[in-house]
Amino acid sequence: MRLAAAEIQISGILLFIVMSIFGLSACAEDDFAGQRRQMISDIQATYRSTSDYTGKPALDEKVMQVMSRVPRHEFIPANMQTYAYANRPLPIGDGQTISQPYIVALMTELADVDKQSVVLEVGTGSGYQAAVLAGLVRHVYTIEIVEKLGKRAEQTLKRLGYQNVTVRIGDGYHGWPKHAPFDAILVTAAPEKVPAPLLEQLKPGGKLVIPVGSQSASQSLQLIEKDLSGKVFVHDVLPVGFVPLTGEHQ
Repeated sequence: MRLAAAEIQISGILLFIVMSIFGLSACAEDDFAGQRRQMISDIQATYRSTSDYTGKPALDEKVMQVMSRVPRHEFIPANMQTYAYANRPLPIGDGQTISQPYIVALMTELADVDKQSVVLEVGTGSGYQAAVLAGLVRHVYTIEIVEKLGKRAEQTLKRLGYQNVTVRIGDGYHGWPKHAPFDAILVTAAPEKVPAPLLEQLKPGGKLVIPVGSQSASQSLQLIEKDLSGKVFVHDVLPVGFVPLTGEHQ
């Protein structure tokens, strides 16, 4: 069957448009890949500058690899994507922020997880921390008290293919007893004291990473370890500034 000249021309135009779209998409993705590499370099520099506090002179290799893959720009509002890979926190709406990449890396490393770990995250926010954890563990259970943020994060995680993350809307102060005990718990908002339910839901041998302190005073990122006998050890890692952990307990 012969195609008329006009039909051939239209087909050619459509093909050109499709190829252009894919080309632009590939260029954008290449650009973000470069920005992620720069982000990793910036995180490494911050690791070196804070090593006197943390005792960690360099970013852990497995954490670096997963953060090199996670598309942080997908977890922030479109009008902030220019800054997606800057080593700084960014607003995500409803008075909440996506944490500085360095803090995400440090908290992930302190949690000391592996492919068999089941992790609880309190404060889903944008879903970025959950996505980073998902690349390292068996399953992430994450709780967000702000319904709009929680639903948006859940949609983003599903769209990007993260199948080992379960999101729930609720008060994370009380943990998630149904899926406890957890190998690690990460809290991305600051209570004035460590929630007792989270300590109870931490598996012996597990680690809780949490910022603690009021908004009017200094906060400390703490690593809390529970040994096999159930005894708890608290380590102050780094001075930080997080949004408050909200809920009926306050």
